[in-house]
Amino acid sequence: MSGNGPDAAFRAALADGRFVIQRCAPCGQHIYHPRVLCPHCGSDRLDEVEPTGRGTVYSVTVVRRLPDKGGDYNVALIDLEEGPRVMSRVDGIAPHEVGVGMAVRAYGGEVADAPNVLFKPA
Repeated sequence: MSGNGPDAAFRAALADGRFVIQRCAPCGQHIYHPRVLCPHCGSDRLDEVEPTGRGTVYSVTVVRRLPDKGGDYNVALIDLEEGPRVMSRVDGIAPHEVGVGMAVRAYGGEVADAPNVLFKPA
């Protein structure tokens, strides 16, 4: 993986505690995960913006693990207020309590010792 480009900028922002997405200057669409070209209009004029962090659970599943392996956790698709859909997880409640339609808010956390965007109930 390259040390520069949109993904590197995204990871650097996460390491600084900031969650950023891209916004296409010509068409105004928000984009996540970082890209070189807008998937909506093909422009390369993409700006880095900080989203509100508000979202809604679109889909969720519980991954079952033995307690000595860390226990159960959820994997959720979150629709950000700005439009993009993000794969993450919802923390702060039991994995099986996360439901479709739940309002959530992003925060910076760690998964496997790497900075990540996680969500908690709003």
